Amino acid sequence: MKAMTAQLPSRRKFLRDSAVLMGGLVIGFYLPVKGGRAYAADAPAKPVYPPNAFIRIAPDESITIVVNKSEMGQGVYTSLPMLVAEELEADWSRIRVESAPVAAVYNHTGFGMQLTGGSSSVPSSWEQLRRVGASARVLLIRAAAQQWGVPEGECRAENSEVIHAKTSNKLSYGKLADAAAKLPLPEEVALKLPKDFKLIGKPIKRLDTPEKINGSAVFGLDVYLPGMLTVLIARSPVFGGKVKHFDATEALKVAGVQGVYQVPTGIAVAATGFWPAKTARDLLEIEWNEGPGAALSTSKMRAEYLELAKKPGALARKDGDVVQGFKGAKKKVSAEYELPYLAHASMEPLNVVVNLNPDHCTIWTGTQSQTMDRAMAAQTAGLKPEQVEIHTTFLGGGFGRRANPRSDFVIEAVQVAKAVGKPVKVVWTREDDTRGGYYRPMWADHIEAAIGKDGRPVAWKHTIVGQSIVADTPFEAFLTKDGIDVTSVEGAATLPYLLPNLEVSLHSPKNVVPVQWWRSVGHSHTAFVVETMIDELAHLADKDPVAYRLDILPTNSRYRGVLQLAADKAGWGKAKLPAGHACGVAVHQSFDSYVAEVAEVSVENGKVRVHRVVAAVDCGLVINPDGVQQQIESAIVYGLSAALHGSITLENGQVLQSNFHDYAPLRYSEMPQVEVHIVESSETPTGIGEPGTPPIAPAVANAVFALTGKRLRRMPFDSETLA
Repeated sequence: MKAMTAQLPSRRKFLRDSAVLMGGLVIGFYLPVKGGRAYAADAPAKPVYPPNAFIRIAPDESITIVVNKSEMGQGVYTSLPMLVAEELEADWSRIRVESAPVAAVYNHTGFGMQLTGGSSSVPSSWEQLRRVGASARVLLIRAAAQQWGVPEGECRAENSEVIHAKTSNKLSYGKLADAAAKLPLPEEVALKLPKDFKLIGKPIKRLDTPEKINGSAVFGLDVYLPGMLTVLIARSPVFGGKVKHFDATEALKVAGVQGVYQVPTGIAVAATGFWPAKTARDLLEIEWNEGPGAALSTSKMRAEYLELAKKPGALARKDGDVVQGFKGAKKKVSAEYELPYLAHASMEPLNVVVNLNPDHCTIWTGTQSQTMDRAMAAQTAGLKPEQVEIHTTFLGGGFGRRANPRSDFVIEAVQVAKAVGKPVKVVWTREDDTRGGYYRPMWADHIEAAIGKDGRPVAWKHTIVGQSIVADTPFEAFLTKDGIDVTSVEGAATLPYLLPNLEVSLHSPKNVVPVQWWRSVGHSHTAFVVETMIDELAHLADKDPVAYRLDILPTNSRYRGVLQLAADKAGWGKAKLPAGHACGVAVHQSFDSYVAEVAEVSVENGKVRVHRVVAAVDCGLVINPDGVQQQIESAIVYGLSAALHGSITLENGQVLQSNFHDYAPLRYSEMPQVEVHIVESSETPTGIGEPGTPPIAPAVANAVFALTGKRLRRMPFDSETLA
């Protein structure tokens, strides 16, 4: 795919195009910011098109906020409108939300494209959307002042009205909208101080909850078009395999089947509904040319990875001299870690509706990556990007899968639409989704660490082995530095502890198993490795795990605040636990947020049981405390699912798991009590969708050690014998 460089339009053209897009009162602005994730801050600067946000005020007094981030359960359809409404002085009960169309004016401030990911929705919109709201407020006040013939300074906005202080005259936003729309956009606006916030920082019920309860919310699977056919695809059971020969005779006999087509990813069955399509697909006779992928097996890869982990890789970080550090050590420890491939396992499997015409293509799907999906759909259809329209529906979960750098599921759907010649809905079954690839990579790590006479660490050598998720994607150029995929080593090369002699290196083997980001990305594995090894050093030093961490963290570190808060709220070292229970702790920073978790566990019938998790989070100034709590709880559930059960394994190139019976999420009966405590902060808001996931696995593993004396260094924990 060619690199995409968005161009900055003139202010006049922006306003004109915005008005055509939205109609009514439209407020837009530019906010150039330096983009990229924190660990990529030193990468060469790339041209970034600043995003825009919009408000539409209607005569019926409703206020529609156009949100340029995908709602997949994380709450952006509430938190982002809160930013606008706060500065707008809007009546919250009148707020409505729409998903933004695909246009450069809606680009992410940091990424330069329309994309939802990296726990960046609030951080990237914090100043942006507040300025949008403030700009609208200024225009509405100005319009009212002109109508009354009074100075603007005598007017104020409150609860979706402009009020003249001397006369107490009032005009509603709906009555002022047309006049305000004709005024020039203010160049500068004053933003509120936190002490004046009325919405921000308050627990607010989510705007999308009612429609999800009453069934009116539209997910991708809910979209239906006249004459639309439902399509299921038989894909190669081995990654990289191709169709050698197929026979659709029996499939075509199924009532409702309209056609069977060979497409680049396999054999597509088009029918009048899901069940005819699935029944017919099961009757297809296909001979596959499986290719080199058929030689892959998890057991073989494990052996290769573990052997590779014993050898130095490409240097990701080097401080001091680890050789000398080990020479002067009092005690040493060496450990190997293994983490499997993981599926995203969203509740709503992948699906795409495509209506393809010679000069236009309309797509309905739950996507996290609108700009790239539109570009790739256009390329596949032989159209220009502006001829492709994407409607972003609600997402029944995403976790990164719907932000695929190769736009795989969207490209495939457009290919099917070209072959079928009618509107199509391409549906992935749960089995398709589980076996369809783009997993969190499989990892093997090797760490040697040592402590000195005072018990503090003196040497740390960490070697990581796993596929790069950005290799051969458009993101490789700015997420690879000196041959290192920074997402592979984040959390390991950036660990916070005072380690005078530190070396982190990386091997990035390649194979045909497709991989990409998964909730918390590299942190999903590095936190487990780092935080369990730190626990081992605490044990070597005969120190309390919390006290040990506090001792080797910098004095001004924000890690300390969450660690101490979680420990205090959990009653660490003070609370009397039930017989057969023990606690473990872990602390980690990801997406600029700090999270510590204390897990209380037992071992029942040889299996780990988690009873309670106490989490403390420092994510800067909080927009919606309810949203923070929900996301930490969600992240803990997701992380526990992986820690206890999750594993994608291959044999003869084929994925063995297929559905929730053998790729199990956390069951309701397994759910621990979760307490979330938020550190009060005036820092700029940081990410919250993912940071709760990394610490949970090491906290549980450390608790198991405290209880049994056995170190868990391999996930999932179900694979370990604890009886």
